Amino acid sequence: MSWDSKDIQNWLGGCVDRMIAAAPELNALDGQLGDGDLGATLEKCGRLMQDGLAGEADSPADVFKVCAMACTRASGSSFGTLMAVAFMTLAKETKDKNDLACGDVEPLLGKVIESLIARGKASLGDKTVLDSLEAIRLAAAELSDCAALPAAALVAAKSALDEYRDKPNKIGRARMFAEKSVGMDDPGMVAVVRIIVT
Repeated sequence: MSWDSKDIQNWLGGCVDRMIAAAPELNALDGQLGDGDLGATLEKCGRLMQDGLAGEADSPADVFKVCAMACTRASGSSFGTLMAVAFMTLAKETKDKNDLACGDVEPLLGKVIESLIARGKASLGDKTVLDSLEAIRLAAAELSDCAALPAAALVAAKSALDEYRDKPNKIGRARMFAEKSVGMDDPGMVAVVRIIVT
């Protein structure tokens, strides 16, 4: 099983629709410990991504470049920047590929996580989107049925939420309210769940 540029465009288009729909919820969650602009940031990124994804793309890398450029234009916020870094990493790592195989998912997520750690200075275990991506990476590594990937990713992202809910945030604005963050879901981790629900 593999996915060409059109398959990836279609999948990301669905992700964008869900990202925009979740904006009010994510703003409210982010407002409890942060600036309250996560949803607005994702909505801006999403609307520009929609425009880019409507065009033709010759390769997966082209699709990822379009998304990276959209996120760069949309926002200077930390989450928007990290999304741009993630998509640029995917574009770089897939530059010689005409399609993506199921076995590409786990190593690509590993590269994305490495890039986000280098850029954002967060670590695994800090209760951030990194922990959600790592959970999904580990789930992808164990899959034998590629068709099960969306469901497995959702289960992994929800499990990460459950695992970290009663832990403190260790980075970002939320770290200043570490005790208050115990028992609360990290907004970025919630965003991952909302985006990948199919």
